[in-house]
Amino acid sequence: MRAIMHKKNLWGAAFVALAASLWGFDGVFLTPKLSNLDVVFVVFVLHLIPFLIMHLFFVRDYRYLRQFSAQDYLWFSLIGLTGGAIGTIAMVKALFLIHFQALSVVILLQKLQPVFAILLAYLILGERPGKYFYPYALLALAASYFLTFGLQLPDLGRDSLNISAILLSLLAAFSFGASTVFSRKVLNKFPFQTSTFFRYGFSAAILFLFWLTIGDIHGFAEADPRNWLFIAIISLTTGSGAIFIYYYGLRFIKASVATFAELMFPVSAIIFDYFLNGKILSPVQWIAAAVLIFAILRISRGNHSVRTDH
Repeated sequence: MRAIMHKKNLWGAAFVALAASLWGFDGVFLTPKLSNLDVVFVVFVLHLIPFLIMHLFFVRDYRYLRQFSAQDYLWFSLIGLTGGAIGTIAMVKALFLIHFQALSVVILLQKLQPVFAILLAYLILGERPGKYFYPYALLALAASYFLTFGLQLPDLGRDSLNISAILLSLLAAFSFGASTVFSRKVLNKFPFQTSTFFRYGFSAAILFLFWLTIGDIHGFAEADPRNWLFIAIISLTTGSGAIFIYYYGLRFIKASVATFAELMFPVSAIIFDYFLNGKILSPVQWIAAAVLIFAILRISRGNHSVRTDH
């Protein structure tokens, strides 16, 4: 029995690491292929298409709507607003702003997500953070500064786009952290497949409103065949495909183990960024990245109940 459990743990960690690697590949190679399009339109179709595809497998899950309370509608709406709309738009916009020149930095900053998730879990769910949360959270924030700027002081003129991208990355990390907390409310009531299905549905609906109000309504006409090819690839692989792989693996491992496996997200981004774009971090940034990952691991180990989503 112990051997079977060990094998399941290994498979679970492997699936989570695979999903995290797919997200790293997406940020470095796939999403840049859509930089000629409006950000809101890109995020909208990357939620709409997977949601439509999911109907092939989960159309019967609409029966759960009969069980929805007013709070369920609220939680799914907040998940769609934070994790689906604001977080993803901020992340993609950050990548577009820097013209994909500092991908590793922007993606590494996403590892601050557990800091925000734990703080919000305390404020919203009443879960007290671990005893060493605050010093390690401060260490993670300090490491983030050196990861971003090295030993230089930020130049508000020269680095204005980079600073905007960093602020958007932090907004994305905060939004994904909030989505994690809200997701815990619905995962206690609905299966993970159903929660994912409705998460994409509510996100697509909210993003549709974003697209109509602040996006480029000509996006469908402006997207060329190459854009649609990469949209299809992302939708089937690093989008909904990676999320299902992630949640499948998460069934077999503890959140503390998943935290280690999820490190393949920034690690793979650094590797892909080097081999595909020839970019590499400076020595100071390498040290800062190591300190950031160490601090996040310590935070996550002390707060096992808080899981993070991409």
